[in-house]
Parts: sequence; structure tokens; C-alpha cells
Amino acid sequence: MEPKTCASCGRRIEWRKKWERDWDQVRYCSASCRRRGVTDDDERLERSILDLLSRRARSATICPSDAARDVGTDDTWRDLMEPARRAARRLVAAGKVEITQGGRVVDPSTAKGPIRIRRTH
Repeated sequence: MEPKTCASCGRRIEWRKKWERDWDQVRYCSASCRRRGVTDDDERLERSILDLLSRRARSATICPSDAARDVGTDDTWRDLMEPARRAARRLVAAGKVEITQGGRVVDPSTAKGPIRIRRTH
């Protein structure tokens, strides 16, 4: 079976035997992601990432914190860091951006540590 991308966190969902009969309906990687879904903040973060990248050179990158600061306030932007990373992973799945580390494109499902986001070439 072909892997899917979680609609909430953007990570790869690997096929499991227990999903054999309803693989076509699987949209989330976990119960937590199913409960969380995609919030208005998540959608704002996606738009912010694309907007910030559109205002930069084609090869330029941004940090997820740039989008978190754009959407949040001085007091709340840190709480938006993981949602910003999730938004970036969803945009990777949509083919709109790439996630890099050290200038190289990395798998968003397994990337640990600081990441950068850039438009696809």
C-alpha cells in the first residue's frame, strides 16, 4: 500500500494490517491528530508561510518561528512553534514547500531539530 500523509500533523502514515479494510478512509496517524484536526490557527500558519515565502527571493528560506510570530502575539508565538512545523509538513505533502536542514532537503516526517522552509523549485 502507498503511504499517506496525516491531515493534521503532516507526517507519513504507514499502512497497518488493522487498517486493511478501511485504508481509503484513514486520514489521521493517531487519535490525538484526529481530535486536533486542522484548526483556524493551522490554516493561518499555512497562509503565513506561503505569504512570507512569496515576499522573499525564490531560493530564500524561512524559519517556522517567522510564521509563528506573524500569526501569534509577543506572548503566544512560542505556543505556535509546533503548529507551524505541522503546517510546513502539510505544505510539503501538498507539494508547495520543502523542509531543509543544513541546506539539504529532508524528510519532514523524520526531521529533528531546527528546520528551514523554502518554496519548491
